[in-house]
Amino acid sequence: MIKKPLILGIESSCDETAASLVTENDQGSPVILSNIISSQVEVHKDFGGVVPELAARSHIEKIDLIVQRAINESEKSIEDIDAVACTAGPGLIVCLSVGLSFAKTFASIINKPFIAVNHLEGHALSPKSNSLLDYPYLLLLISGGHSQYLNVQNFGKYKRLGTTIDDALGEAFDKTAKLLGVEFPGGPQIEVLAKKGDPEKYNLPKPIFNKGGCNLSFAGLKTAVLKITKTIKTEQEKFDLAASFQKTIEEILYKKTKIAFEQFEKNKTIKKKVFVVAGGVAANKKIRSMLINLCKEKNYESIFPPIELCGDNAAMIGIVGLEKFKLKQFNDLDYPAKPRWALDEEANFLKGAGVKL
Repeated sequence: MIKKPLILGIESSCDETAASLVTENDQGSPVILSNIISSQVEVHKDFGGVVPELAARSHIEKIDLIVQRAINESEKSIEDIDAVACTAGPGLIVCLSVGLSFAKTFASIINKPFIAVNHLEGHALSPKSNSLLDYPYLLLLISGGHSQYLNVQNFGKYKRLGTTIDDALGEAFDKTAKLLGVEFPGGPQIEVLAKKGDPEKYNLPKPIFNKGGCNLSFAGLKTAVLKITKTIKTEQEKFDLAASFQKTIEEILYKKTKIAFEQFEKNKTIKKKVFVVAGGVAANKKIRSMLINLCKEKNYESIFPPIELCGDNAAMIGIVGLEKFKLKQFNDLDYPAKPRWALDEEANFLKGAGVKL
């Protein structure tokens, strides 16, 4: 019997220390044997956001234990591992460096290949764990640090159709939650608060709603929320603002996704209309429901990763590592950390003052 590849995945791009063992079944689809995630919520809670130096220190303290747990839970041994895949970017450089140093050392000690993985590619391929993905497909990647529409033409081949020109969507959720007095990470709590509020109470702005193709902007929306929070006097008003914010986000994504569909369909090689949504904000049930309904309206198949693979995790890094292993796409041990690393490296950088859409 031919041995299936076994990949150790490691993730440390921000505030999760994670490790996973991934192999494949007879059909070549990934099988997750273990997926250990250690969050740093308590470390950063008092600061209202991630403090890079504290995050890196926490990674250093935990990474060997997390990797050992992942190996133990997989019921495999170190000798069974065929390659070590690790996030090399994008992310906080002090955090990326911890994972990379550990992964390179581990790969060197066991004398197995090292594979550098783009964190965004991990999100892009995360639905492979529960779905059969055929190329090309349209991807909406919405997380704490990234918001973009991508035409996933093939493995390793991406064309960006739209991106945020300022804040990422997850960042907008977290900052809104902080303004409403919700402890970090507050983004997921917005949906909870919104259930108690009136979504029609506040008329919030939708930046670049009628221009910029499927590019996104959330900074102006966040500023509007800031101004309103200074006038709020009751808990109900807080709930109403959360509901209005959630509704505004849904309206923005509904319109921008329809535009992304139109752009994606200009590609004449499409055999099937498939829309994949990944990243931390893909766990928002209201956004999921709205996008699923839009897909039904436009005859798209909607695919989401499992909820536990929406946020940062090492299983998605292992999945990319598995694909690269089969193609013998290995990296040298001096591969650098890349705090900025676009999937579509030919796309223009669209952030900061003076952006022209």
